[in-house]
Amino acid sequence: MAAAAALEAWQAASRRRRRSAAMRPRRREAAAAARAPGAQPEVDGGVVLRRIQEAREDLLISDFWSSALETVNRCLRKHLEQLKAPVGPLSEAIGSLHLDSSPGESDVAPGSVPEETPVTGSCRLKCVCYGIGNFATCVIARNQLAFLLLFLEKCQIPRSHCWVYDPLFSQLEIAVLSTLGVVVLSENEEGKRSVYGEPTVFYMLHCGTALYNNLLWRNWSIDALSKMVIVGNSFRGLEERLLTRILQKHYPYVAKIVKGVEELAFPQTSQYTDVFNDTSVHWFPVQKLTQLSTDTWAFREEPDYQDCEDLEIIRNKTEDPSAPDLNPL
Repeated sequence: MAAAAALEAWQAASRRRRRSAAMRPRRREAAAAARAPGAQPEVDGGVVLRRIQEAREDLLISDFWSSALETVNRCLRKHLEQLKAPVGPLSEAIGSLHLDSSPGESDVAPGSVPEETPVTGSCRLKCVCYGIGNFATCVIARNQLAFLLLFLEKCQIPRSHCWVYDPLFSQLEIAVLSTLGVVVLSENEEGKRSVYGEPTVFYMLHCGTALYNNLLWRNWSIDALSKMVIVGNSFRGLEERLLTRILQKHYPYVAKIVKGVEELAFPQTSQYTDVFNDTSVHWFPVQKLTQLSTDTWAFREEPDYQDCEDLEIIRNKTEDPSAPDLNPL
């Protein structure tokens, strides 16, 4: 009942006067964020939904939101032009794209709420979110989730066309996400997810480099990459921070694609410095991809990371039961 009441409050948010972010106490939020990632939050689903709603309202009234949305829009418009989408408002252009659910993927999430998935026409852009973290206890993760939900709403992507996964999700968080209407993946894909020939936005903030490398490997073709947009760690930043030999040895797909990608950095504001730092929107122009050498595309070896130290990814136990858990996504 508490979760249902909180969801009703979410639906009514657009009709309520938003409170100033400065008026809300943050002491309990800070205490929750300081808990260990695996700690069980002392809240129920209704409380978590209410806190997500408050994070959403804070984002909407911030300067960051309008600037970040414009950054995303600029990349998406170029991406859609590449796919020969008709010229017009962003929502209309996205609405013209076609999507069929991939094999094994449900079109409707358990516990989804139809009235909370705004759809215009035949909106068919997909979204996949990895590594968002424990949003029930961490304010940073909660702000990232609030941004994702606002992005889906703005671009009129049905929440049933958004797939979410983090190996650290608690049962409470899985229940909350299902209530919100997104699809919670049951398997750790390690980022090895194909776009299945359909335009897809991957939302993966502050994830390990291996996750991006795996995603690129799984979609290593001009056709697949040209249909992808990645909102996540700056690829230019990865190239600058990692030694060239380390990048080429352990993350070869990231190393090879830096010449075939365009990226726009998120704006930096003091309010969200820890939430969206080092975040960029990436897309892959066909013109740049076709300029890469034939040898670049011929290399398709699956990453294994056996000799890689400080691997920031949780491995799939079902694939390798003996592999120890490493760092979170």
